[in-house]
Amino acid sequence: MLTPLRRRRESGLTLIEIMVVVVILGMIAGIVSKVVVDRIEAAKVETAKTQISEFMGALDLFYLDNGFYPSSEQGLAALVTKPASGRVPEKYPERGYLRSLPVDPWNRDYVYISPGQHGDYDIICLGRDGNEGGSGFDGDVNSWELGGAKKQ
Repeated sequence: MLTPLRRRRESGLTLIEIMVVVVILGMIAGIVSKVVVDRIEAAKVETAKTQISEFMGALDLFYLDNGFYPSSEQGLAALVTKPASGRVPEKYPERGYLRSLPVDPWNRDYVYISPGQHGDYDIICLGRDGNEGGSGFDGDVNSWELGGAKKQ
């Protein structure tokens, strides 16, 4: 027969033991979620850099075919469909230079300026916060920092 003391030990975990386990699990979850969120944001910055590089390549092809870059008004859309206004390119591939025009990783349009302050064109992704400037994940990703077109 079990004594009362022995019965109490076999009955399960105490409230304090359960609270300690919950606190430890919470700390682990907090650390893991911070690492995961940082990795996701870093991947978004790298995606923006890759997309800007893709735009730069398409813009170079546009320039090689036509001798000029699309205007700010024509924008990056001139790489998908032939512009009908402004300076209209004479040599334009049937399928354009890009299949579609992606938005940045934070679901905003890229900023395209031609002529730009830093080159023949500037392409800007405004980062996580959507505002000009900033640092870290809120910082801008710019074409001129990736070797964009220099002023001639």
